[in-house]
Amino acid sequence: MSMKSFPKPSELAVPAGAEGWEKLYPYYLTFQESLKDEEDAKFWFCDSQHWPTVFKPFETIGGEFAVKCLGQYNARHLMIPNANGIEFRIHLGYLYMSPIPVPEEQIAARVPLFEERVGHYFANWNEKLAQWHTKVRGTITEMESLGFAKLPDLVPMADILSGKAKDGSEVLLENYDRLIQLAYQNWQYHFEFLNLGYIAYLDFFNFAKAVFPNIPDQSIATMVQGVDMELFRPDDELKELAALAVELGLQPSFTNTDDAAATLAGLAAVPGGERWLARYEEAKDPWFNFTVGNGFYGHDKYWYEYQEIPLGYIADYIRRLDDGQEIMRPKEALIAEKERIIEEYRELLDADNQAVFDAKRGLAATAYPYVENHNFYIEHWTMGVFWRKIRELSRMLHAEGFWNGPDDLLYLSRNEVRDALFDLVTGWGVGAKAPIGPIYWPEEIERRRIIVDALKTARPQPALNTPPESITEPFTRMLWGITTEQVEQWLGAGEAVEGGGLRGMAASPGIVEGRARVIHGSDQLAEVQQGEILVATVTAPSWGPIFGKIKATVTDIGGMMSHAAIVCREYGLPAVTGTGSASTTITTGQWLRVNGTKGTVEILDHPPVSGPGAHSHTHGEQIDA
Repeated sequence: MSMKSFPKPSELAVPAGAEGWEKLYPYYLTFQESLKDEEDAKFWFCDSQHWPTVFKPFETIGGEFAVKCLGQYNARHLMIPNANGIEFRIHLGYLYMSPIPVPEEQIAARVPLFEERVGHYFANWNEKLAQWHTKVRGTITEMESLGFAKLPDLVPMADILSGKAKDGSEVLLENYDRLIQLAYQNWQYHFEFLNLGYIAYLDFFNFAKAVFPNIPDQSIATMVQGVDMELFRPDDELKELAALAVELGLQPSFTNTDDAAATLAGLAAVPGGERWLARYEEAKDPWFNFTVGNGFYGHDKYWYEYQEIPLGYIADYIRRLDDGQEIMRPKEALIAEKERIIEEYRELLDADNQAVFDAKRGLAATAYPYVENHNFYIEHWTMGVFWRKIRELSRMLHAEGFWNGPDDLLYLSRNEVRDALFDLVTGWGVGAKAPIGPIYWPEEIERRRIIVDALKTARPQPALNTPPESITEPFTRMLWGITTEQVEQWLGAGEAVEGGGLRGMAASPGIVEGRARVIHGSDQLAEVQQGEILVATVTAPSWGPIFGKIKATVTDIGGMMSHAAIVCREYGLPAVTGTGSASTTITTGQWLRVNGTKGTVEILDHPPVSGPGAHSHTHGEQIDA
């Protein structure tokens, strides 16, 4: 039975123990009672692709900076004719989004502005992109220079003699403010090119659909795929290190990589180890500024700080090499397939249209790699440094008695952190016995921790309120896979899947069968076995090392330009994204047939499923391959 709409925010039950959750977040991030009619009239979808778990108060910074800065490039920089930014709210701990349309009467006036601005970027792409790298790396370098040291017992005599007339506490306050500003700065840079990458792709996509009405979306994506993108470099570095270890006969040194220090010390003591370690050090900077998460949470673990993670991946690659497996991505095959499809379609056009095809495809292929590459520089590298500095600050305040756990700062909002810092420097500066924070914060943090943990007990709704008859906003469709058809599936009104199962977006072609492995977070990656089908709310780009093990990927959310879709195409794996509920419908061990060409997932050894996107039929029916 199909529904017409999703629940309203006010209709969702608050999990027991999470009462008062709204006060954890800034007032402007929650639905307002006084705006209820207006907000209930809008369609909101949950961005579990980027924020799959409940926010702690400080972590809203990632959602706020990312979505605000995405919007500014649509609405204020590039003046995209049919798309403004995206409104966003936190409800029951999860982030919901509602794209803002451009009123019909304003579209025409934006077209010449858009063409002039976008034209400037595309005409100067390489020069502008080089500037971008310089700006982003400059921000990271400055972030690295910031510190949060304990205040001294007294001002050094040298400062008295020089007439400095400051006590050093201003550095703490300035460094905190500067850290926030630098993170904001790189999030602005993040979207300078990202939206252009989507625009170039959508321009080619729309042209291809116009001249080839029956062309599959996947064929269009294949014609611009990057193959050698920087986002794959961390994983490629690990593969090269594994190959070097095999060449040097260092396999015995990788038997217990959970103890990173002992593994590295052991390598230094064996023949060939020094050569391998030199290559390892070379790979670390910058490619180990990589998280097993997505960079938006304070708990994300980065390779640089947890070297047992990359060493474990290397050990796994070594085992696979010793077993005679091919661990490198099938680059040559991907390039050959790309060239074959380009030629196949190009030959169908007349000379004039061939020239247009070449220009639009060439521009999309030039811009497309940025859609993934930026991810390394911002979500991984920038945010890796940011979270490291935040932990340094949290641990300094922890040592001053402000809270019980070393990382408890995450339960404060970013403005409350500044208040806590001023509390610290005031108590220190006036010679008081202690600041107020150690009395106030431990109890308050525990109260908030209970609420956050309670919110985690409930999964978010995929969407809220009544969807529009047609979803046209291009980024919503391409990145999140929120299309009219997908929303119908979530509501149970779409085309049924034979045999009972899920329908999503045909994100990467191919048909395979295998056992499901349901993963809800990066801490479960070690459970993935050779030949399984990965089922997840969303995958992170840094999960690359397991893509050589799996047969296919199925996700709850994501469109043709989502990380899961792009990575699977580059690894030659079938993928179905945007199913709405795969990670909560499918259980580990079930036998699946994934058809990435049609966008269907059959559950072959289980009674028919129910839930968003699921349709029940007689068990045992099978789809045509």
